[in-house]
Amino acid sequence: MKKKKNNNAIWIIKITILAFVISLTFSLISELTLNNVNIIIGIIILILFILIGVIFDMIGISVTVSDEKPIHSMNSRKIKGADVAVKLKKNAAKVSSFCNDVVGDICGIISGSAGVVVATLISSKLNVNPLIISLIVTALIASLTIGGKAMGKDIAIKNGNNILYIFSKFISYFYHPKNK
Repeated sequence: MKKKKNNNAIWIIKITILAFVISLTFSLISELTLNNVNIIIGIIILILFILIGVIFDMIGISVTVSDEKPIHSMNSRKIKGADVAVKLKKNAAKVSSFCNDVVGDICGIISGSAGVVVATLISSKLNVNPLIISLIVTALIASLTIGGKAMGKDIAIKNGNNILYIFSKFISYFYHPKNK
């Protein structure tokens, strides 16, 4: 029991450090790209952050709801990416936490920050009250994020195995799990 608590503590420390690094990286990208860009590019960057959050939310859900049998079957037939899918599925709680909580939450925060920059760009370009633009941009970000995640969850629940496999196949180009 003590080893399990120790592993959990190590996981919490790792995920906290990883969240810090990812947040710092996304913030840096946002700051470097959003300063001195036009409104269209700013909106595209903002939408990209929202999409990343929605996609990772879908991945986190799909890992949780996917069925192990087809994944193991694919792995026994040596289908590319199936070994990664097995590893992800065995660690579904951690993968879901990373995808939904770390990446999803960071994208939510960064999209809010990016929204401030976009609202400022729109307000100054169109000479409109900054408060009104800020409220509209914030409401749009919230609605697109919430609506996107709701739609993504529905898709992930219905297509969990396919999403997990597609993600695992992509990851397999960069990561090869050790056979144990």
